[in-house]
Amino acid sequence: MAGNLDGKTTLVTGGGSGIGRAASLAYAREGARVVVVDVNVEGGEETIQQIKEAGGEAILVHADVAKPEDTQAMVAQAVAAFGSLDCAFNNAGVSGRERWLTAEYPEEEWDRVTSINLKGVWLCMKAEIPQMLKQGGGAIVNTASVAGLVGIRGTAAYIAAKHGVVGLTKAAALEYADRGIRVNSVCPGYIHTPLVQGVFDSVDGYEDQVKSRHPVGRLGEPQEIAEAVLWLSSDSASFVTGHNMAVDGGYTAQ
Repeated sequence: MAGNLDGKTTLVTGGGSGIGRAASLAYAREGARVVVVDVNVEGGEETIQQIKEAGGEAILVHADVAKPEDTQAMVAQAVAAFGSLDCAFNNAGVSGRERWLTAEYPEEEWDRVTSINLKGVWLCMKAEIPQMLKQGGGAIVNTASVAGLVGIRGTAAYIAAKHGVVGLTKAAALEYADRGIRVNSVCPGYIHTPLVQGVFDSVDGYEDQVKSRHPVGRLGEPQEIAEAVLWLSSDSASFVTGHNMAVDGGYTAQ
């Protein structure tokens, strides 16, 4: 396979399903060697199989992004397997259901959501950036959310974490812009993934309610986010850094 990322190595956290799987497949389509990272080994193996069936090259790494030893190990395994780390898509995350007011939010749930969605992104970059500096550059894309750009009632931890990813992306972009590393994020609207579907299934009528928030009148598809990630990772976006790109069907234009 050959394309815009031919010969490059990219790492995708949360690559076992949803947006992560779509991005992994898109990277492979463009010629990248893909390191699929997930706590869900079965899902990761399915992604690997799809990449290889399409003629791509990939390995699976089992890692929990909330653990610094795991994020360091995933980068080490990527370099051991393919010799470099050129792109990283820090996508792994958990959902935040809209059910608790801020003063009622359980501390245990707060810690769970923020440790994966925010601290996990920081730990990934903490592992990825030194390797990219050794190589003279690279491209990082983080998964934020429309929840990183606006407020949503009842999901304080998720909102806080995703706003944190937006700010973290800007800070890192400024710090490494003159050292060859670009750092951007995608801010998806509600996307038709197993994670989101699980939330919908738990509340009657919630899916229709969420669809109505998007001016285009539908949810997004994982492939639509993957294409944005692919562009931000490629040399076509060589003058883009510190940008938090809304891919949201008009959600934040209102």
